[in-house]
Amino acid sequence: MLYDTLIILIKGLVLVLLLMGAAAYMTLLERVILARLQQRLGPNRVGPLGLLQPIADGIKLLTKERFQPTNIEVFTYWLAPGISMFCALAAFVLIPFGGPVELFGHHLTLQIANINAGILFLLALSALAVYGVVLAGWSSNNRYSLLGGLRGTAQMISYEIPMGMSLLTVALMAGTLDLNAIVEAQRQQWYIWTNPIGFLLYLITAFAETNRAPFDLPEAEQELTAGYHTEYGGMKFALFFVAEYVNILAVSSIAVTLFLGGWVGPGDLPVVWFLVKIAPFVFLFMWVRATLPRFRYDQLMSFGWKVLIPVAIINLILTAYFTLV
Repeated sequence: MLYDTLIILIKGLVLVLLLMGAAAYMTLLERVILARLQQRLGPNRVGPLGLLQPIADGIKLLTKERFQPTNIEVFTYWLAPGISMFCALAAFVLIPFGGPVELFGHHLTLQIANINAGILFLLALSALAVYGVVLAGWSSNNRYSLLGGLRGTAQMISYEIPMGMSLLTVALMAGTLDLNAIVEAQRQQWYIWTNPIGFLLYLITAFAETNRAPFDLPEAEQELTAGYHTEYGGMKFALFFVAEYVNILAVSSIAVTLFLGGWVGPGDLPVVWFLVKIAPFVFLFMWVRATLPRFRYDQLMSFGWKVLIPVAIINLILTAYFTLV
């Protein structure tokens, strides 16, 4: 029992360190990609090819002067960034990065934990993530922040419905909510080919769930100065910032697991194949940010309720019919 607990703690620590490092360098990657797409120079001064820029940014955020607005809800103000970061990291607890491996004579799984209802756990975490946004906006004693928090709440509630329905279609096709079983069920054919509408629904709602363009209404710097995190600076802001990139990795990992066969691929390179499949999703998030303008708020809500939800309901009914009948 103690050995198993120790292994879980070690795997969790290694995963958190890798995710934090990956999120830091994703900021550099995005700045470079945006610069290339917009025909300008990106960060290239700090270190060779600008590779030390994320470290410089981290030092800057650590050493910035701490400030705290007056008349705020202090406990909630400090808690909100932690909620966002926790929900972003917790999603990786269930993601399988590979099958069983043998290390130093011990059999290990490339997964921190596994439960039979993995999809439900992921949906619960996505629902909890909204608390970080709305509490940050409410506790900051700032009207712009409050508007950003309310926008984030309405947006996440609206787009979680079609996202949940798209994930349910995968559960129907695999006959299970277990993520490992879903990966194994795709050894012959990925679900992106048999359920393309479900995949497209998930992909669109993933942009909304991560508050990325063109669904970045909770921030909308032209209207709300920075939205729900206007009154945050230093490392408190950095937690929101890093959580956004960890969320990109999380939704990309879920898409790979549920629609692209997870870690399964030729040869004995499960982690490599998993990363190869994630890379196009990460690039897509950055490409879309540089390409598409932001929705108006009424357009965003209309698209969610009048287009995505009806399509998701029809797709769920058709999937159930052709799978179970």
